[in-house]
Amino acid sequence: MVTRKLPGLTYALPAALFALFPFPVFAEDTLSAGDTAWMLTATALVLFMTIPGLALFYAGMVRAKNVLSVMMQCFAITALVTVLWTVIGYSLAFTDGGGMNDYLGGFSKMFLAGVTGDSLSGTIPETVFMTFQMTFAIITPALIVGAFAERMKFSAVLWFMSLWLVLVYAPICHWVWGGGWLGNMGVLDFAGGTVVHINAGIAGLMAALVLGKRKGYPGTPMTPHNLGYTVVGASMLWVGWFGFNAGSELAADGTAGMAMAVTQIATAMAALAWMFAEWISHGKPSVLGIASGAVAGLVAITPASGTAGPMGALLIGAAAGVGCFLGATKLKRALGYDDSLDAFGVHAIGGIIGAILTGVCADASLGGVGLAEGLTMGAQVGKQFVGVGATLAYTAVVSFVLLKVIDAIIGLRVTEEEETEGLDIALHDERGYSL
Repeated sequence: MVTRKLPGLTYALPAALFALFPFPVFAEDTLSAGDTAWMLTATALVLFMTIPGLALFYAGMVRAKNVLSVMMQCFAITALVTVLWTVIGYSLAFTDGGGMNDYLGGFSKMFLAGVTGDSLSGTIPETVFMTFQMTFAIITPALIVGAFAERMKFSAVLWFMSLWLVLVYAPICHWVWGGGWLGNMGVLDFAGGTVVHINAGIAGLMAALVLGKRKGYPGTPMTPHNLGYTVVGASMLWVGWFGFNAGSELAADGTAGMAMAVTQIATAMAALAWMFAEWISHGKPSVLGIASGAVAGLVAITPASGTAGPMGALLIGAAAGVGCFLGATKLKRALGYDDSLDAFGVHAIGGIIGAILTGVCADASLGGVGLAEGLTMGAQVGKQFVGVGATLAYTAVVSFVLLKVIDAIIGLRVTEEEETEGLDIALHDERGYSL
C-alpha cells in the first residue's frame, strides 16, 4: 500500500493553527506602491506651481522691462533652495532636535545622511517625502518675490532667501509639521496656511516696508504688461494646488480625495466672491481680479483642506475672496505700502482667514472631520490664533532683522537709474522682448 502526502496539508495545518491561536502582529512601515505613485505625482505638481506657474503669474503683472527679472528670481530660488534643503533645511525641519525639539530640529540628516532608497517615511520612500517637502520650501520664499518686485538687487535676493530659509522657514516648518510646539499643542495646518502663506506674506510685507515704494508709486501707472501670462500662471497654480493640498495627506486615500474636492470648491467660490466684490466696487469685473480671487481661495483652503467639508469650503472661499480683495485694494491704499504684486494682501491675509476658519470648519456640524474629543470649536479657534500670532511675530521680527543686516552690508535696492531702465537690462543684460 502506497501512502501519499496531501500537498494541501502542509499549508492547511499552519493556517488552522493561526486561526485558532492569536499571535501578536507588530506594526511597521510598509511601502505602498499606490501611495508612492500618488506622491511622485503630487511632488511634480507642487514643483510645477513655482516654475512655470508662479513665475508666469508674477511675470505678467510687472512692467515689460522687469519680466525677466521676476522669472529669474523664481528660477534661481528653485535651484538655491534645492541645494540648501539638501544640505541643512530638511534636517532642521524634520529631525529630532533633542532638548530644543519644540523649536528646531537637529543636524543628523545634513546632506541627507541616512536618506536612502530603502528608508521609508510612513508608506512612501523617504526620498519622496523629502522631495515633496522640498517643493514646499521652494515655493514659500518664491512667493515673497511678489512684494518687492521691480526694485531689489538680485544679489540681495539670493542672500535674503538663503538666510530666510534656514532661520525662518525651517524652524516654523518644524514647529508645525516636524514635532514642534505648535503641532503638539493641536494647531491645525494641513498643507501650509501658517508654514507657507502667512510666513511668506508677512516676510513680503517686511521687505516692502524696508525697501520702500517703487519710483513713482502710486502716482505713476504701473499696470500689468501681460495679463495673459498672469491668467496662464494662475491656471497652473490652480491645477498644481491639488498636489499641494491632496498630496499633504501623504497617501492615496479618502482624506486626499476630500482635500482635492474642497480645494476646487473653495477656489471657485473665492474667484466668484472677488469678481462680484470688484464688480460692485468698481463697476466692472476684471480678469486680474478673478485670477487673484482664485489664488486667494487656494491660499485660504490650504490649512483646512484635510479637515473641512464642502460647506466649510464654501465659507472659506467666500471669506477669502472678499477679505483678500479688501486687503489688496482698500487696505493697501489706506496704509500706503507698496506690495507690488499683493503677496501680503493675498497670502498673509488669505492665510490668516484660512487658518482661523480651519478651527471653525473642522467641526462636524459644518461637515468637517470633527474636533478632538473634548475640544470645543472656540478652543480650537483659540489654538489657531496662537499659531497665527506666533508665525506673524517670529517671521516679522527675523525677516526685518535679516533685511536690515543685508541692506547695511551690500544694499537691498537697485539704483534709481537701474530701476528706471528696468531690472532685465540693469541686472541681467537681457530683454524679455525684442520688438
